[in-house]
Amino acid sequence: MRHPPSFRVRRALVALLTAALAALVPFTVVVPAQAAVAPSSPSPAAAASGAGYWHTEGRRILDAQNQPVRMAGVNWFGFETSNYVAHGLWSRDYRSMIDQMKTLGYNTIRLPYSDDIFKGTQPNGITYANGLNSDLQGLNSLQVMDKIVGYAGSIGLKVVLDRHRPDSSAQSALWYTSAVPEATWIADLKALAARYQGDTAVIGIDLHNEPHDPACWGCGDTSTDWRLAAERAGNAVLSVNPSLLIFVEGVQTVNGQSTWWGGNLAGVAAAPVRLSVANRLVYSAHDYATSVAQQPWFSDPSFPANMPAVWDKYWGYIFKQNIAPVWLGEFGTTLQSTIDQKWLAALVDYLRPTNTYGADSFNWTFWSWNPNSGDTGGILKDDWQTVDTVKDGYLAAIKAPGFTGGGGGGDTTAPSAPTGLAVTGTTASSASLSWKASTDDTGVTGYDVYRGAAKAGEATGTSFTDTGLTAGTRYDYTVRARDAAGNTSAASASVTATTAGTGGGSSGCNATYKVSSDWGSGFNADITVTNTGSSTTKSWQVTWEWPGGQTISSMWNASYSQVGRTVTANNADHNGAIAAGASTGFGFGATPGGAGTPVLSCRAG
Repeated sequence: MRHPPSFRVRRALVALLTAALAALVPFTVVVPAQAAVAPSSPSPAAAASGAGYWHTEGRRILDAQNQPVRMAGVNWFGFETSNYVAHGLWSRDYRSMIDQMKTLGYNTIRLPYSDDIFKGTQPNGITYANGLNSDLQGLNSLQVMDKIVGYAGSIGLKVVLDRHRPDSSAQSALWYTSAVPEATWIADLKALAARYQGDTAVIGIDLHNEPHDPACWGCGDTSTDWRLAAERAGNAVLSVNPSLLIFVEGVQTVNGQSTWWGGNLAGVAAAPVRLSVANRLVYSAHDYATSVAQQPWFSDPSFPANMPAVWDKYWGYIFKQNIAPVWLGEFGTTLQSTIDQKWLAALVDYLRPTNTYGADSFNWTFWSWNPNSGDTGGILKDDWQTVDTVKDGYLAAIKAPGFTGGGGGGDTTAPSAPTGLAVTGTTASSASLSWKASTDDTGVTGYDVYRGAAKAGEATGTSFTDTGLTAGTRYDYTVRARDAAGNTSAASASVTATTAGTGGGSSGCNATYKVSSDWGSGFNADITVTNTGSSTTKSWQVTWEWPGGQTISSMWNASYSQVGRTVTANNADHNGAIAAGASTGFGFGATPGGAGTPVLSCRAG
């Protein structure tokens, strides 16, 4: 749905929108404190969830071993635009991006596309500098999609393919246009079902994104009745691969009452979707805040207490009445207004799991991973690396355990982690590394070298020289091995290389600590590093000891290690240099919440 200004189409929900929002008392929203998350030591059965193809039972989704599973993920758009590929690969390696999704606790990717990619389109907007995305060179869009799906599956993430648009130009109200008739839509859906048959990383297909007026539900007109079209398309997909889940979105208007595009599933009560294979149907809704458009309920005097009844009416009842699973395929906001903050806090509370293990609850994918969504922004900030910790923090209470069933179909065994990583030489601008070869059941095809959290490059052998470095600066390295199926090993032990030269020096630095959000089971914090010396630093290091039993789960704009209660954070490549008197910062997420403020030590180089 929401895209950069050059792509997005603003909503036309004029009929039912109020002229203005009623004034609301200023209110600061924090992440809800009563998080209901999986216990720290799940049962062996829960830890092995996600294997094989999935099916439904009432309102639950079950894996091939009949264990309940829950999708809690992100939308990563781009294949549906004129780039014909997921966005952000102009600055990062696709595997690094997917690794970060998993590290943050997301277990599913909704991957939008348009029917243009079936025409042999060549993706644009991919960098191959310094070995990034090297295995994507020369591939068409569908082949790049194969790579993304393959890697996501190899590390335990699931993918839902979303037919977002008929072509890359714009969203369509109906599932067909004059240029892309229904027959093409169905043929392309079947082609995808066949392409990923046997690959259980792809758990299903979202048939069409956001049907809206004049699309109807149950009206009987085959040219506009989305429910009937979804049956035709869903059954066509199941005729090719009967194991896939079929995701069916709502419409805009049912019985004269309107909501978001694709968000109205009120018609299901009287006219459910009928598929040829039982236990394959998942209903999907979309819901947004005022950064997308105004809606009457935002100006209701009881807002946000009125929102659960609104959600119940349009889609929540399907889950609560045990009719079928419900997946909130898109929801998002810029979080710039107090209303939007209240809305997201209320929605998170509504989506909260109904039991301790989180298996009995709504499924969801947040819009979006991308920062370049014009109406909402994303989990990542504009540098495509830094996490928006406020948005991510809101979602922490409803994230779900990861899936360990793998991608299915073919090799899913990762190589062994490289050992013996060592620095073999440095200059003022380079560091040379070597390591011992990894082993794999089908053979190692290459190695990915990481400088801190960023990928520095790739190697086919067991050595690598990183160039373009800053003199007199410390760099931390790790290496991962990968095989032909895209399986990636755990990281090697890290080593530190310091380039030659003085690098300018500094007499010291100071670090200050601030918690940005705390939801009980976890928290986010920001640390500001200030150069207290008289010349520019080349590097810095901040250390502290937790007063309690906290554990870092992720860190941005710095690399870190934790031994017991002691945490050591080192600058990232881009922020080691701090001018005299200037400051930089980094942040992290940790568990559990309620941590006292630690005493920080800062050392500049």
